[in-house]
Order: sequence, then structure tokens, then C-alpha cells
Amino acid sequence: MSRKLLKSIATVLVLIITISGFIYYFVTHPLVRQQLSNTSFGTLALIFVLYLGVVGAISLVTFTTLLLCKLRLNAGESALLTAYATVINFFGPLQSGPAFRGLYLKRKHGLHLKQYALATIVFYALYAGISGLFLLSGVLGWWLLPASAVALIAIIIVQKSMLPIAVRLRELNLTAVYALAGATLLQLTLVVVIYFIELRSISPGIHFGQAVIYAGAANFALFVSITPGAIGFRESFLLFSQRLHHISSDTIVAANILDRSMYIVLLAVLGFIIFGTHAHRRLQESPGKSETERPGQRKTKTPPK
Repeated sequence: MSRKLLKSIATVLVLIITISGFIYYFVTHPLVRQQLSNTSFGTLALIFVLYLGVVGAISLVTFTTLLLCKLRLNAGESALLTAYATVINFFGPLQSGPAFRGLYLKRKHGLHLKQYALATIVFYALYAGISGLFLLSGVLGWWLLPASAVALIAIIIVQKSMLPIAVRLRELNLTAVYALAGATLLQLTLVVVIYFIELRSISPGIHFGQAVIYAGAANFALFVSITPGAIGFRESFLLFSQRLHHISSDTIVAANILDRSMYIVLLAVLGFIIFGTHAHRRLQESPGKSETERPGQRKTKTPPK
């Protein structure tokens, strides 16, 4: 039996076990059902709008990540690529979104995969660093978070010569790194606000500091997820970090059911926009005259016969 088949079987098993656990917990805990029933339509609409904002922030992350590769996409292409990759990332195996973006950019714009991989590593480093600060905010204190964020970015830049890929990292545009850090912070801040609204709709006593720690723990599930949307892994991270955010298991389960439901609605809307308007064909078209060029790159003219 191949390793790929084993991974697929493991993914399906984890997904089945997790969904079964959710159903069992939901059926045997009436308090969870009661908490969810108290969520107003206005709250649901606000969560959906904020998730649209997250998609916009991810589009900005994509744009600034590609600045590290000296490649510029127009806003429409960046937004469409983000929407397409978001849907694929949830339903595809492992984290398929970044792989899809890399292959698309290689085919459509001739971007080297090594360049894209390096830029993606920088994003993940920023993502992990900011999420780590969120997670430890209860220990560090709010006033240390901005200073720690600045220090983190400075360490990544100053200590880049210590990394195995130092030669390529020295070529990074620091302005692009700062722009990517800002876009990443915007994305994660919107996620914190979404979690805060969801948690408060379930348990009104939750304060914003708890939501920050909660989001920090949830974000790390990105690095170990093998199921769609990190189902099961994110919940495990949140339960293991209860001593930091002090949010009850019932509230965690109810908030995650609410969050998963709203995210699936978001994916359905994105899928309808992509396929209903035939926008996916734009991503499948061969490069043409309107293809985005890299700064300083000139098109070669075909010599006359």
C-alpha cells in the first residue's frame, strides 16, 4: 500500500471520527444547542461580512507575498486567485491552496517555484510569529504585544543570515516584507474579531483578551492539519490551551460549530461566484498579451522573417 493511499485513509478516518464526535457531543449536551439557538441573524450576517474581509486580507497577503518574488498581479486577478485557492484549500487534501497558487503562477506568469516557496516560508514565519504573540498575550501583557511584533520582524530580518537559505533571503525587498507583515496582521486581527463575536454570542462573559489567546491557539492548527479546514485539529489545539484562554469546552464546541457553518456558507458563495460567472476560465486561459509582467521585464519582439 502506497504512502499516499495511507495518508488519504488516515485523513478520512480522522474526519469521520471528528465529525462523529461533534454529532455525539451536540446530541448529548443540550446546553450547546441552547447556546447556538440564541445566536441572532444580525450576528450571523456580521460574521459573514467579516469573513469576506478576511478573504480580502488574504488577497492582500497574496499580492504582497508576490512582491517578494518581484511579481505584481492586478487586484482582480489576485482576488480571483485567492477565492479559487480558498475553496481548494478547504476541500483539497492537506493545504492545497498554496500549491495551487504556485502551479498557477508558474504556468501563467513563469514564476519559479523556488522563489514562490521562499516567499511562502516568509509568510508562514510571520503568521506563526504573530499567532505565537497572540497565544502568549495573556503572559506578556497587552502593552508588550506591539513591541514584540516589531522585535519579531526585526529578528527575522537581522538574523536571516543564520538560515540555510541565507543567500536568497538577502535578496528580499524589506519594504515588501513589511507590507506582507502588515497584511498578515490584518488577516489575523480580523480572525480575532470573528472569534470574539462568535464566542460572545455563545458566552457573553468572554472578553477580547481571551479571544486573542483563543485565536492564537487556533491558528497553529494550520501547520498540522490533514483534514478539510483542519477539522478536529483546531478544536484539539483549543482544548489543550484552555489553561491560557480559560474558555469552557461547551463554548469551544458551540463556537466552532457556528464558525464552521458560517465558513461553509462563505465557501458556497465563493464557489457560486467563481463557477456561476465562469470566472474560473480566466485562471485556465493561456498567457496572453494582457499578462502581468514583472517590473523591468520587457517583451521580446518576434524578428521579421
